[in-house]
Amino acid sequence: MTTHYRFTTPHRAGKWYPDIRTAQEQAYAIGAGFLDARSGAFYQYPGTRLETQIHRPQVTAACHNELAA
Repeated sequence: MTTHYRFTTPHRAGKWYPDIRTAQEQAYAIGAGFLDARSGAFYQYPGTRLETQIHRPQVTAACHNELAA
């Protein structure tokens, strides 16, 4: 299982990213905040939310059959 992250504003939602740092780096594109390159601090704008989602690997029938054998 892996956790994915994205920032949302009242009017826009970012893409899902596999790590929090990438989500922070891309938040500026939707107006959710900015990452200060000098200090490494992330500044979230008012009304912005961080969402998380757990992704579970999908087991296909072929993979399931290999595991059962």
